[in-house]
Amino acid sequence: MSEPPGAAVSVTEAPPQAHVPSKQLTAQRVLPLRRPGRLLATVVVLVLAAQFVHGLATNPFYQWDRFGYWFLRPTVLDGLLITLEVTAYSAALGLLGGILLALARLSKSPVLRAVSWTYVWALRSIPLIVVLLFLYNFSALYKTLSVGVPFGPAFFSFDESRLATDMVIAVIGLSLNEAAYAAEVVRGGILFVDQGQHEAAAALGLPKGYQFRRIVFPQALRSITPNYVNQLIGLVKSTSLVFYVSLLDLFGTVQSMGATYPGDVVPLLLVATVWYRILTSAVSVVQFYVERYYARGATRALPPTPLQKLRTGLTDLRARVRREAAV
Repeated sequence: MSEPPGAAVSVTEAPPQAHVPSKQLTAQRVLPLRRPGRLLATVVVLVLAAQFVHGLATNPFYQWDRFGYWFLRPTVLDGLLITLEVTAYSAALGLLGGILLALARLSKSPVLRAVSWTYVWALRSIPLIVVLLFLYNFSALYKTLSVGVPFGPAFFSFDESRLATDMVIAVIGLSLNEAAYAAEVVRGGILFVDQGQHEAAAALGLPKGYQFRRIVFPQALRSITPNYVNQLIGLVKSTSLVFYVSLLDLFGTVQSMGATYPGDVVPLLLVATVWYRILTSAVSVVQFYVERYYARGATRALPPTPLQKLRTGLTDLRARVRREAAV
C-alpha cells in the first residue's frame, strides 16, 4: 500500500561492511585439478618402459657385443647402400608414374581414365612379391623384346635377359607397385585444391600446364606430402623383398650372414632393425621440413622446429621455477 503524500518514509540503511583484513585480499594460488587416473596410467607406462629397457640391456640372448661387431661391417654397409639405391630410384620413378596416372585418371578422355583405373586396380590387388617373382622369370616368357609395327615387322629387338639385371628387376617391380599407390595419393591431393583456384587460373587465361605446375600442384603438395611419405616409409621396408630376386640388399645381407653364422641370427636381425629405423626416421625428418615449407601462407604461424620447441620448453621451465621460488 502506497504512503500518502508528505508522509515520512523510513529508510533502512545497510550496516556498514566489516573491515576485511588486507591479507584476505591478496591473490591466492589456484591449484590444478587432481587427476589420479592419469597419474596412475603414467606410472604404469613408465614401469613397463623401464622393464622393457632393462630386459634389452641385461638379456644375454640379444648379444649386444655381436651387434656392435656387425653394425658397421663392410658387408652390411654394402647391403645398406643397395637398399638406398633401390629406394631412391623406385621412389622417383614411382612418384613420376603416379603423377602421370593421376592426371590420366582426371582427364576427360575415357580411354585414359579406363587405363589408369585398370592399372591402379590391378597393381594394388597383386602382392609385391608376386610382381617381383613374375619379373624375375619374365625372360622365360619372352626371351627377346622387339619394337616395331604391331602385327608387322620389327625395327629392332634385344635380349631381355641381358638388360634385366637384378637391380633393374628390383627397381622396375617396386616402381610399378609404388606408382599404383602414388597415383591415388596424387589424385587425392589434386582434388584437395579448392575449385576456385582452378577457376581463377582459367579466368586469367593461363595454359593448362602452367596452371598445374605453378598453382595446382604446389597447393596439392600440402596434402600429398604426409601421405606419400607414409608410402616412402613402406617402400624402405618393402625393399627387403628384393632378396627373393637375388639382390643382396640390407635384409638379404643379414639373411645370408645369418645362414653362415647361425649363432648371430638375433644380433644380425637387430642390426637390420636399427638401420631400417634410422632410414625411416630420416624420412620423417625430411617430411617435417617439407610440410613446414609448403605450410607457408596456409597457416598464421609455421609449426615450431624441434630446436624451437626445446628452447620454449626450457624457457617455460625457468619461468615456472621462478614462480615457485617467489611463492
